[in-house]
Amino acid sequence: MSYNDIIGQALERARAFAVRGEDEAAKSAYVDVLHTDPSHFAALNELGALATASGHRSAARTAYAQAVRHHPGNPVGHINLGNLLLEEGDALGAQPHYQIALDLDPEFPEAHQGLARVLTELGDAAADAHWRKGFAGHSIVTKPYRGTGSGIPLLLLVSARNGNIRTQQWINDRRFAITAMYTEFYDPTQPLPPHQLVVNAIGDADLCGEALARAEALVGSVNAPVINQPALVRATGRAENARRLAAVPGVIAPKTILLSRAAIHDASGLNFPLLLRSPGFHTGRNFLHVENRDALEDTIDVLPGEEVLAIEYLDARGPDGMARKYRVMFIDGVLYPLHLAISADWKVHYFTADMATNAAYRDEERRFLEDMPGVLGERAMAALMGISVMLGLDYAGVDFALAPDGSVLVFEANATMVVIPPDPDPIWDYRRRAISDVAEAVTRMLARRAGGARDA
Repeated sequence: MSYNDIIGQALERARAFAVRGEDEAAKSAYVDVLHTDPSHFAALNELGALATASGHRSAARTAYAQAVRHHPGNPVGHINLGNLLLEEGDALGAQPHYQIALDLDPEFPEAHQGLARVLTELGDAAADAHWRKGFAGHSIVTKPYRGTGSGIPLLLLVSARNGNIRTQQWINDRRFAITAMYTEFYDPTQPLPPHQLVVNAIGDADLCGEALARAEALVGSVNAPVINQPALVRATGRAENARRLAAVPGVIAPKTILLSRAAIHDASGLNFPLLLRSPGFHTGRNFLHVENRDALEDTIDVLPGEEVLAIEYLDARGPDGMARKYRVMFIDGVLYPLHLAISADWKVHYFTADMATNAAYRDEERRFLEDMPGVLGERAMAALMGISVMLGLDYAGVDFALAPDGSVLVFEANATMVVIPPDPDPIWDYRRRAISDVAEAVTRMLARRAGGARDA
């Protein structure tokens, strides 16, 4: 048997495991290929895709980086690595990979798409040309189906300009045959791809107005069930949400107004300290605390965009001086605790909080995950259910703190909430049940809406 035959058989073995859903066996088989040929492009690329699909992003980054190192002239490797870096928030790291891919193939649509997203993130007007080149004629993308048989056809509505819900963790690509549609660029005179279920993954109402409007028109003509109706998502912009949620009993929502950069200097009624935020950004990016009016101009100068959100500052600190941010998911009308982050900083995010270094904080989070009603109290639980009803979304969540009287101080409530599994360290074992509960709830919802065509 020739060397190529040995490699070919080993690769087919890895692919067979992957198709059957035997991820660990597939990974091991791909590694066997790489032991024989460490530079084999298909093995590196497919191992990276498998690691991405299963949530092992560090392993995926390593595989794609090796593919690029050994095959710098293959644009596919650069695209995949760029996509992964961009999803992790590293726009500057992703940009050169998209540019290299374009230098290798100036007509490569995925390279134009990636560069358009990067340049938009960086506020570069050159993004417009790449949007057109990347998506004109490429608004429909068939995702790889990793199951057996035909799969349940699922139409996934997404925005080309980001602002999408991360659905990789809860739409099973071994159960559903997914076709993604970039709604801004879809020709409505063309027939829709086959679908038994529609999932609207466009989540950011402040960033994706055009995409949501087109999605709303599109779902008006479908007979299949729709997860997260676009019209309901459109109502979840930060300013509109603050107004609506303030009417829910037990909810304290920050007064929020959208202003042009010029108008904010002359705006009356601004109470300091306040928060300024550029619409369409998440994970704390372009979100700043302004202590007084004297600091206003310097703060505005560093924020991108022509408009800013002026947000009332809600003090989320407890008696110990630490700020707390709870996250609860709303899945099919049921509340699920997801995490609690505790930090000395007013801008609380789990990845920057003090959870990894403080066992007492982890124990407090564990109590919340195991007994949400007991920790939050009746007033907060009723308020959270009121928020869920007000949003009306099938998949959403809320970030909040508790006021001294048990009311809910709302930071954000919409469909963009991300569910990220913790790393393998045993200190996080207490969190795994809560995360799996959310994933299982979404799986049950999709199965029910799709008609239960297959076992969940």
